[in-house]
Order: sequence, then structure tokens, then C-alpha cells
Amino acid sequence: MKILMISTEKLPVPEVRGGAIQTYISGILPYLSGPMDITVLGISDPELPDMERTMGINFVRIPGKDFDLYAKGVVEFVAAHPFDIIHIFNRPKLVMPIRKVSPRSKIILSMHNDMFHPAKISPEEARNAIRETSQIITISNYIGRTIEELYPEARGKWVTIYSGVDSERFLPAAHPAMKKVRERIRKEHGLEKKDVILYAGRLSANKGVDRLILALPEVAKKHKNIALVIVGSKWFSQNDVSDYVAYVRSLAARIPIPVVNTGFVSPFEMQNWFGASDLFVCPSIWQEPLARVHYEAMASGLPIVTTNRGGNPEVIVPGENGLIVEQPEDPREFAEKILAILSNPALMKKMGDKNRHLAETYYNWKRVAGDVLKVWKSV
Repeated sequence: MKILMISTEKLPVPEVRGGAIQTYISGILPYLSGPMDITVLGISDPELPDMERTMGINFVRIPGKDFDLYAKGVVEFVAAHPFDIIHIFNRPKLVMPIRKVSPRSKIILSMHNDMFHPAKISPEEARNAIRETSQIITISNYIGRTIEELYPEARGKWVTIYSGVDSERFLPAAHPAMKKVRERIRKEHGLEKKDVILYAGRLSANKGVDRLILALPEVAKKHKNIALVIVGSKWFSQNDVSDYVAYVRSLAARIPIPVVNTGFVSPFEMQNWFGASDLFVCPSIWQEPLARVHYEAMASGLPIVTTNRGGNPEVIVPGENGLIVEQPEDPREFAEKILAILSNPALMKKMGDKNRHLAETYYNWKRVAGDVLKVWKSV
């Protein structure tokens, strides 16, 4: 069976510039090579060859960044190479152009956020894409329900496959391979004897990190030895200082709590910051599809505080592996949830152990790849 996996026009595969979709594709590929003849089509990058074969997978890279430019290249490639299944990631607008040049291929869509919103695709084009798609894979039930609410014809076509994490790379603080790294990072940044709260993600207003910062003085009144680490930048590998980034840094400078701003960190080094931390907080205000940093926190054995936005709460059982903030606009609720965990070491350990177990037994790339393979075979 010949399979084509088409990434987005924004970032390359593998995830040398970051990106949840790119990480997802890289994560499942080792478990899919072998019986399948797989080609991954993505954008070119100075660090990567335009064509290569590795791990039994063909990688083809074409100019991207601009959707129209990338779509033209994708269509030209598909027209010249027949495939049994074409698996498109997060770009329903590619379905109809691909269908025109590949009328017999089965098309699968993987949806990682709300690209079916009318602001991003016309209703007619969306309905045509759904009609021509054999299966829609979503990363959360929230995304599936959102598509179905907009287009009832998607009912019965979507299935949620939760993402995964490399639990051999993301490790708990007590793991022998992480202990020295944790000690080094904490010493370098003055974090010894601190309970380190971690935020990891893009720095934009809808991610809500400012609410987290505003919550910490209240936390510090009862739990003094805390510090905050903010890992991320304006846009993946771009370390430009936007108005929001400047605002966040200004807020952080005004609170009586140590704050470390790392800027962009390579995806291949992210595990070190998770290993150096004690509690992970995802303060998203927007309807987050389901941030993959939850899985990375799980594998790192961290308790989680997240928000009741989009798909985020789908991976949290309150009191078991984390707590959910119902009103993320209110810093006081973040303070309350953070204190509930930090003030109870037994609860912290229980949540961290539960998350590590979940990462090892369910939220892993082998299971994700197996679920994707089932969809391929079913169509």
C-alpha cells in the first residue's frame, strides 16, 4: 500500500523548528515503516535535504511558508505520483485540488485545530472536502464536535486519536538519566530549593501566561519557595519581541518571584526543562484543540493544572493527574489550584506518578501509530 502523508506549509518534518503536527508525524513514523510504502511531503528547510530516504520512509520537501505556493507544489507532486491513501494534515483546503489530480486515492484528514471555521474555508469547499474524505482523524473530541456542529455531514466520519509522547526522552526528575540535567539547569538559573512552575508554549495573548504570572504573588503568600519558568517565544523558532512578549516580561519583572524566560528552546531539548520543573500549568484562555505539552508534562511525571478550554480537559481526571481551572480569565483560580497541589506533597507525587503511567501505557507513539494504521486499513 502506497501512502502519502502531507504536512502543513508552516514548518518542516522532522520538527527542527518545532510544531505539534510535525512532532506527531515524526513520532508515529518509526512504527509505520516496514509493510507500508510511505512518503512524507513537507516544506523545504536549510537544515534538511530536499529529498532523502531514512528509516524506510521517503521524505520530499518543496517550497512552503505560503499556502498557495505550497499547494501548487503539492498538487504537482500528487499528479506525478500515484498513491493508494493520501493523508492530509490540518489542511482541508488541499482536499479538492488533490482530488482533481488523484481521483482514485482514498483521502484522510487529520485535524489538529479548527481549520473548518468559515473564516478559513468556505462552506461549499468544506462540504466538498468532507464528502471526498474517507475518514477525519481529530486530536480531541472537541475538534470533532466542532466540525460536526458546523457540518452535520461529518457525523460518523470523524474519530479521535489522542496524541502521544516519547516517554524515553521526556523523563521524571528522579530518573537516573534526568537527575544531573535537572541539577545543572536549576543551579545555572538559581532554582535550587524552589518548587518550579513551568509554562511551555507560544507567547500570545490567547495562551494566557499573563494570568499565570498575575496569580503567583497570591501563591507566594502561602508557598514562598516558588519560581516560574517560561519556555517559548512569539512563534516557534522566532525570538522576536512582540508587544505581548514585552508585556509578559514586564509583568514578570514586577513580581517578587524568580522568573526565568528561556525564549525559544529546540524541541530536542524541551525535555530538560520539563525534567527541571515540579508543576506544569497550561493557562490557555482560547478554545485550545488540545495542547501537546500536556503529554510532555505527563511523561515527565509532573502534576498538571490546565483550563477548561477546548480539548485540554479531556486528558485530565481532576484529583487524579491534575486540576482544571474553570475560569482562566481569573488569576485567583490559578492561585487556588496551584496552591492545592503545591501544599500537598503526597498529592503531587500521586498526580506525577499517574501521569507517568498514562504516558507509558497509553499516550505513546506506538499506540497512536497503531490507531492511525487501523484507519488506513479501514479505508
